[in-house]
Amino acid sequence: MKNIVVLTGAGVSQESGIKTFRDDNGLWEGHDVMEVASPQGWENNQELVLDFYNKRRRQLKEVEPNLAHKALVKLEEKFHVEIITQNVDDLHERAGSSNVTHLHGELFKAQSTFDPDLVLDWREDIKKGDFCEHNHQLRPHVVWFGEQVPMLEVAVELVEKADLVIIIGTSMQVYPAASLMHYAPENSPIYFIDPKPSVNSSDRLHVIAEKASTGVAKLVEKLMTENE
Repeated sequence: MKNIVVLTGAGVSQESGIKTFRDDNGLWEGHDVMEVASPQGWENNQELVLDFYNKRRRQLKEVEPNLAHKALVKLEEKFHVEIITQNVDDLHERAGSSNVTHLHGELFKAQSTFDPDLVLDWREDIKKGDFCEHNHQLRPHVVWFGEQVPMLEVAVELVEKADLVIIIGTSMQVYPAASLMHYAPENSPIYFIDPKPSVNSSDRLHVIAEKASTGVAKLVEKLMTENE
């Protein structure tokens, strides 16, 4: 059974109603990203950071997986599929994908500020005074700018074993996630799905310049047909 590794970014969840990481003006929901997505921002204003992610968490409860998420699940009928996502939502899991690695954390989890390996399932607001078992404040389980990406090594190992790589809804410009595609074996084809692709097609790289829902559906149908 072939191994397919799927790298997804904000574009795959955009059609579910989740805004992409930042607007064209560099703001994220009206905030400078460093105010709400950096250790310095957390140190400066914990209430602002908690409120920002509490709103994201509430919004996540109101949206559903879209056709792109659902189409990827269909691939599991004929392939071993590993999804590596930069997204902190749970839409891949809700759609039914079996193997999902979150590079940048998960909204429905909280993390101890004392022990980053102490992670709790957390679906409600995180408030000031919500402490871990060591009596330290809980924070969003999200990788901020300037922090290490704990799951990066796991992701690299998955890509190194890929027979085929699919990249969806990400510019592949933000490192270290952008480096992942370069770990794919030399003979493994790469498909890039994005309405405004930042790369051009080549012998190995196949660009599908469409939004996630239509582009993924077309590619999945092609791969399923080729493997009947």
